Amino acid sequence: MNRMWRLIGLGGLIMTGTATGSAAMADGPIYQDPEAPVNARVADLLGRMTLEEKVAQLMAVWDSKAEIFDEEMEFDPEKFAKRYPHGLGQLARPSDRDGPGSPREVEWRDIEGTIRLVNAVQKHATESTRLGIPLFFHEEGLHGYASIGATSFPQAIAMASTWDPDLIEQVNRIIAREIRARGVHLVLSPVVDIARDPRWGRIEETFGEDPYLVSQFGLAAVRGLQGPAMSPTLPPGRVYATLKHMTGHGQPQNGTNVGPAPISRRELRENFFVPFHTAVTEGDVKMIMASYNEIDGVPSHVNHWLLTNVLRQEWGFDGIVVADYYAINQLVDLHHVAGNIADAATRSLHAGVDVDLPNGDAFSHLTEAVRAGAVNEARIDEAVSRVLALKFRAGLFENPFADAQVANDLTNNEEARDLARRVAERSVILLTNDGTLPLDLNEKPTISVIGPNADVARLGGYAGIPPKTVSLLEGMRKRVGDRGEIRHAQGVRITENDDWWADDVQLADPEENRRRIAEAVGVAKGSDVIVLAIGDTEQTSREGWAESHLGDRTSLDLVGEQQELFDALHALNIPIVVVLINGRPASTVDIADKANALVEAWYVGEQGGNALAGILFGDVNPGGKLPVTVARNAGQLPLYYNHKPSALRGYLFTPSEPLFPFGHGLSYTTFELGEPRLSRDEIAVGDATTVTVEVRNSGARQGDETVQVYVHDVLASVTQPVKRLIGFRRITLAPGESRLVEIGIPASALALWNEDMEHVVEPGDFHIMTGASSVGLQSTTLTVVAQHSSPDKPGD
Repeated sequence: MNRMWRLIGLGGLIMTGTATGSAAMADGPIYQDPEAPVNARVADLLGRMTLEEKVAQLMAVWDSKAEIFDEEMEFDPEKFAKRYPHGLGQLARPSDRDGPGSPREVEWRDIEGTIRLVNAVQKHATESTRLGIPLFFHEEGLHGYASIGATSFPQAIAMASTWDPDLIEQVNRIIAREIRARGVHLVLSPVVDIARDPRWGRIEETFGEDPYLVSQFGLAAVRGLQGPAMSPTLPPGRVYATLKHMTGHGQPQNGTNVGPAPISRRELRENFFVPFHTAVTEGDVKMIMASYNEIDGVPSHVNHWLLTNVLRQEWGFDGIVVADYYAINQLVDLHHVAGNIADAATRSLHAGVDVDLPNGDAFSHLTEAVRAGAVNEARIDEAVSRVLALKFRAGLFENPFADAQVANDLTNNEEARDLARRVAERSVILLTNDGTLPLDLNEKPTISVIGPNADVARLGGYAGIPPKTVSLLEGMRKRVGDRGEIRHAQGVRITENDDWWADDVQLADPEENRRRIAEAVGVAKGSDVIVLAIGDTEQTSREGWAESHLGDRTSLDLVGEQQELFDALHALNIPIVVVLINGRPASTVDIADKANALVEAWYVGEQGGNALAGILFGDVNPGGKLPVTVARNAGQLPLYYNHKPSALRGYLFTPSEPLFPFGHGLSYTTFELGEPRLSRDEIAVGDATTVTVEVRNSGARQGDETVQVYVHDVLASVTQPVKRLIGFRRITLAPGESRLVEIGIPASALALWNEDMEHVVEPGDFHIMTGASSVGLQSTTLTVVAQHSSPDKPGD
């Protein structure tokens, strides 16, 4: 096929060369030609579409899927054709139940069931609709494909605790291939919100409080899901990522989900924008989801400055902006900035939203809005072009189908399970330890494994249903075998129901719990050590997506009678190791002071029990670090390490210091970090330097240490944080081994937003600080000058 194409304008083309337009058409429509440029295919297809067909591409279906299913809950093409005569852009979550609240809820679809649905829908779309446009399917993949049978990795906040972005890229590569194998090309992940309020139930879904750390993990997730940046097509086994949620979602007023985010534009640019900007400019992410909250009185879904001026014009984002579920409807019934759903649709489209999720209720009014003159059809074309371009790049027009055998072979296979265990091992944080850990099996000990989270594998929110999970109790029994005795008691129950989806949350009966505590004390008596697993259930820390489905809390204390259980066991004067299995950083002041060891495990995934047993017995040396600051109580909030100098002057009767600082984490070995040395201690604006730190394992075990690099601008035109993370590196050292760790400091790491909101590096002194956490740092000074003091000084 001898064709040449010449670009004209923004995305338009004409065909030149030996093949004429009529000759090309003789071979079939351009949009059906896989060798034609994407822009040409988009332009050709768009020119053939009716207004109704265009609008249909901006809509989806989720909780009304029953309308297109038969009595057996299988796809019914006749019902689909009647309900969606102009086609449809997306179908949400093909593997889940028939949406929330359906009168005909079904169980999760397995691999075969999901693929049967996907293939049936695509067959109808490609063969029985006028233009044969295939659908997108999207799924959740926060820490594993949220479906039955898929691999469940540790929750996002646990993955961030690894301080190992390369490992998290591997995780997302596995997530992508398990999702793609079922015929799905879009995933609603990762969450790159900066999380600054642990009362917020969604903090577990984030990579923590720091913009640089979140940026690195967000970028790793995008690369794992999508593949290399700027790839013209979606590589095999990959899916398009969706950044969530733009923006300010992670510091809601009162810590309540979807609450207003009273954040200045300076604060947005300095912190909350950073992970999104990184993923757009370095990761080439193709989808971004707008956030539910408002900023300065403007909900994100009608924030033209946010979604168009900043995202598209400043950053050059060329992908799709999707609405969060029902968020456009909320412009009417929650925010009260739109008089009706049609007005909400028009305003959100003009602001920059391209696709209405999950059902297209609002955007279904766009056809009428265009004909009434309220919407310019050119804006519809713009949004549809982005959707079609992504479908072409995903290869949907060539092969939209999936193969169940392929999916079965690679889903939750040995490689995936091994990776889930490795991530769990590297995510666990040793907060305190008086030498009780690691446990010793040489004396055939009696170990009591107690607690509401001992005999259950808690996976956290947006989790699937893996084929097999391993609880702490199971992992301990497997590890101990006949080399000791394992006793068990529940101790307390936290909630009556652990179902993340259920609306109602009821705490367990206190009197029943006190009977359980007495039983646990009886079991633990005479033990050599107690391992106490406490924390959260999937109901005590979760997304509060409605007034009838809450998940945020006013307190950071442990729920229910868990403190009473600890007190009763501690009174036995038996060494006690506390393992926190939770979604939010808990205020465990008394436990941290009294326990012999305190371990933060978060929601540690399907292999969590095996990983924790390996850590408790010293087969694995813990090396995780906190991605958040742990407050002593809710009265300290918001509390984060990179605060301004005027913050945290102090309180009456209570320390201002956190319970545990950002970046904290211990090991079974010891490390010595040398003073930081700069390759150049004076640079010009725009230049770079490198900081080098010598790290030595001064203990008797192999272990991991994470070198953390912070900066403080000594004198600036606008106030700067007391410190900011600008680099980190996790390394493994054998006993006695030393290594020089080099971390580059680019000019961008020294930049600030000045009074004129320009992103600049101001000449002056900068303290470059290094250490194993955000406290106890060693410092050296870097001087930045307007121009080199010595013209002959070599560049870096």
